[in-house]
Amino acid sequence: MATGTEPPATEPRPESGGVRGAARAAIAAPHLRTDRWWLAPAGTAAGLLAFIVYSTWRAFANTDYYAAPYVSPFYSPCLAENCEPMKAGPNWEIFGSWWGISPAIIILIFPLGFRLTCYYYRKAYYRGFWASPPACAVAEPHKKYSGETRFPLILQNIHRYFFYAALVVAGILTYDTVLAFRDENYAWGHMGLGTLVFLVNIVLIWAYTISCHSCRHIVGGKLKHFSRHPVRYRMWQWVGKLNARHMQLAWASLVSVALADFYVYLVASGAFDDPRFF
Repeated sequence: MATGTEPPATEPRPESGGVRGAARAAIAAPHLRTDRWWLAPAGTAAGLLAFIVYSTWRAFANTDYYAAPYVSPFYSPCLAENCEPMKAGPNWEIFGSWWGISPAIIILIFPLGFRLTCYYYRKAYYRGFWASPPACAVAEPHKKYSGETRFPLILQNIHRYFFYAALVVAGILTYDTVLAFRDENYAWGHMGLGTLVFLVNIVLIWAYTISCHSCRHIVGGKLKHFSRHPVRYRMWQWVGKLNARHMQLAWASLVSVALADFYVYLVASGAFDDPRFF
């Protein structure tokens, strides 16, 4: 019985492999979409690339990351001896004097690993950089696709462990936000524009972290009867509502952490004076 997908005898069969294999619909065109479907993956790639360039510059700069009482989220906690001294700040000199490059390289491994293995960011860079696939109803350009069953993509399974590390990092950034209520002489009762920047950033960081799919599974996963676990069920519902906004929170927190770092850079370099409210 004809299905309407068989090509005419005069039409050449598309190249074999991937979505153009013998088991797939024999459509010669790469896709049949006429809209500007490429704008979304192109915008995603541009946004992520901009953050990569900026964060790489700031991570290797190893300067202008502390202006009392503010410390850049890229450099917190500072785990090497070559960190600037921060009174009551997150100076944990776990790495000795042998560590000579920027201390930001150490700590950025954990939030970077969390975001790289995040379900939304996988979709973002798979589509934006690997074209796998670049958009809905657009053919997969690769001849072979095995999903995340082989190395290196199978390493995406460690996302839940990076989630635990992300909780620790978010806790430390919360501590930094509390310290932002001091003045430049470390006296409490200060609130400047930087304090508001840090408050907005930490709220978005926590919202993005808690909205993670792994968090949702930890809270309500493996439960056969929600009625027997009313507290976990309420938490699961709450996390689920945040999870529905995971994409927006991912971008908002990415922008906010970059802005928080840039604000500290402006103040530490002397390009901008932190306005004080009280």
